[in-house]
Amino acid sequence: MTYIVRRASPADAAALPAIERSAAELFRRDPALAWLADAEVPGVEQHVQAIEEMCVWVVESAGQPLAGFLRALEIDNQLHIEELSVSQDFQGQGMGRALVLAVIEQARRMQLQAVTLTTFRDLPWNAPFYQRLGFAVLTRQDTPPHLLSALQSEIAHGFPGERRCAMRLPLP
Repeated sequence: MTYIVRRASPADAAALPAIERSAAELFRRDPALAWLADAEVPGVEQHVQAIEEMCVWVVESAGQPLAGFLRALEIDNQLHIEELSVSQDFQGQGMGRALVLAVIEQARRMQLQAVTLTTFRDLPWNAPFYQRLGFAVLTRQDTPPHLLSALQSEIAHGFPGERRCAMRLPLP
């Protein structure tokens, strides 16, 4: 399947909540995390704001609806991946990988030090996926303040802390 990754426009925002809900269905595979499939996702207005204020990319295939998106923001000379979602119908086709590679390339163009994120350490489509792209799990001592804060916020929202981790891809 041929697809393109591009920067999102405000017109794309209407499709993003459904993509995020569809992607979250994967969490139903883990009974302890199934509640995430029913969690509230940002609305169209929040996505428009993110597109205007942050780095947001979408992936699409000719004649198809948008398949996925990635939202990132610059923090402390690093580009932090805040959300990566690919609709179920398009998962396993390399679109998530293409979105992450686009953010890595953008961080290089911006001459940033690294790309960071927080994720589940034990789900195959989370930490192991990012490790295949070169990201490393950070020890608590090596975790920068913005990632410690993100992890604490996730725990406060019900995420199991023992299953979460921060990851970083240093850029040469």
